Amino acid sequence: MAKDTLYDVWGRRNPQFETHFEETLLRQFTEYGGGSVESMSSKGKIFGAGYELYIYAFFIGLYANKRKELSGETKGLGQPIQFWGNLDSKKLRKAYPKLREYIFSALLAKTNDLDLIALEKGEITERKAIDYLIDTMEQYANYGFYKIEEKLNENPNYFYKNTGFLDMVLDLIRNTNEKNESQIIEDL
Repeated sequence: MAKDTLYDVWGRRNPQFETHFEETLLRQFTEYGGGSVESMSSKGKIFGAGYELYIYAFFIGLYANKRKELSGETKGLGQPIQFWGNLDSKKLRKAYPKLREYIFSALLAKTNDLDLIALEKGEITERKAIDYLIDTMEQYANYGFYKIEEKLNENPNYFYKNTGFLDMVLDLIRNTNEKNESQIIEDL
């Protein structure tokens, strides 16, 4: 039997989130805790499963290059990563397994404590390596959840316009590009 890859082992994990986001974000914008993707639009839900908002929050943190440690009470998201986006829905969604690979690649690049050579030499365990990856993932997602909540507190209707979630990403990209341009000018 072939040895599981680091990706396979990571995929069996179920990341944590701060429980206060369950009511304020997950239940508000997703079918978290039940329901089907097909029924989500009739309930005003923007995302299907809770992991879809988690993925969005992760990318907010990643592209902002900011992390926030989890604090207070936490709980597992409910479904191991290997099952995120693995099925087509009847009406709305196509499976998106590549997205899991992109997340994993980003985590490999951004997890400072992970030493792949030490892992290969057996100086750290596979479990410890996965713990580092999951910790990085949780911190990026946690930062993203706080940013989403902050935006919601500023304007409770922000995400109920057609482009609300897209606008947040575009603003983040725009701000990052402006910072990069000003840094280039400063360096000259």
